[in-house]
Amino acid sequence: MAAAPPVYVYSPEYVALCDSLCKVPKRASMVHSLIEAYSLLDQMTQAKSGLHGGDGELPHGCLPTAPAEGYDCPATEGIFEYAAAVGGATITAAQCLLDGKCKVAINWPGGWHHAKKDEASGFCYLNDAVLGILRLRQKFDRVLYIDLDLHHGDGVEDAFSFTSKVMTVSLHKFSPGFFPGTGDVTDVGLGKGRYYSVNVPIQDGIQDEKYYQICETVLKEVYAAFNPDAVVLQLGADTIAGDPMCSFNMTPEGVGKCLKYVLQWELATLILGGGGYNLANTARCWTYLTGVILGRTLCSEIPDHEVPMGCPPASLSQPETSLLTLLSSSLQFFTEYGPDYVLEITPSCRPDRNEPQRIQEILNSIKGNLKHVV
Repeated sequence: MAAAPPVYVYSPEYVALCDSLCKVPKRASMVHSLIEAYSLLDQMTQAKSGLHGGDGELPHGCLPTAPAEGYDCPATEGIFEYAAAVGGATITAAQCLLDGKCKVAINWPGGWHHAKKDEASGFCYLNDAVLGILRLRQKFDRVLYIDLDLHHGDGVEDAFSFTSKVMTVSLHKFSPGFFPGTGDVTDVGLGKGRYYSVNVPIQDGIQDEKYYQICETVLKEVYAAFNPDAVVLQLGADTIAGDPMCSFNMTPEGVGKCLKYVLQWELATLILGGGGYNLANTARCWTYLTGVILGRTLCSEIPDHEVPMGCPPASLSQPETSLLTLLSSSLQFFTEYGPDYVLEITPSCRPDRNEPQRIQEILNSIKGNLKHVV
């Protein structure tokens, strides 16, 4: 019997809300348009995201009670609707896994891993990853959270630091002054959750081969020790070469190898996005990873996608205005992939600051810690 196709959470209204996030304007439309241009949508089951009622209804009290403020989380108009939509979308994806509708569910606009229960943080107004894990825990006893974003998944780790039912694994840049400043290898959880937080601190310049070796080594040990029933995988694209963060030197192929390693476990898997501030490269990355999930090899040349009819801006009402805006925005998206217009991303010529001896020390420490996991 053929496996059920992946679920892809999408609605035009949802994408329009996500486009409004000031840090990544129109990123959601750009990602969706490229996935559509590669004809990947017809190989997935689309699930409509919604806040009110049904699978996507948010639990009471899940939005931070403290005001969103500061340079990284401004209290802009419509931010409640945006945060609620992202949370509802991730819950919808998790519910599809609970209901057995699929083995893999995707919410690329999700993955906002810094927010705390009472505090917005790091461009994250609501921690949808935590909400997704809580929904999965209604059926799956042990949930493994894997975070491959450039930044430490501090909000998710904090939420589950005292439990042995959720293990968090984060590979991230760890350097003095780099946000959020947490996630050293010695941060292992607290109380009953001690040794159920796994942190892999990495330095600038790492490339695909070494990153995958580290990821595979850690995940092999984690899987054997924890034996998860379900997985939440955050795939922030700010690790990719060309990102304004200028830290790691990865390509989508390297992240894709890590994704394939997780998928071969054949567990219920919730896929989330996250960071990614070079918008064209983020669209390239998540489109490539969607192809990996589907087992598709995508052509190198970026397909023409003149009119992304599936994602009209919600603010437009007049047909002629809508058409002009769609034509303008879609052409703008396509030109962002120039001058080469290819899917591949080339690493930059930057030195790798990760010393082999230090990496081995970190891996040995993690292996020793996991021996305490029952």
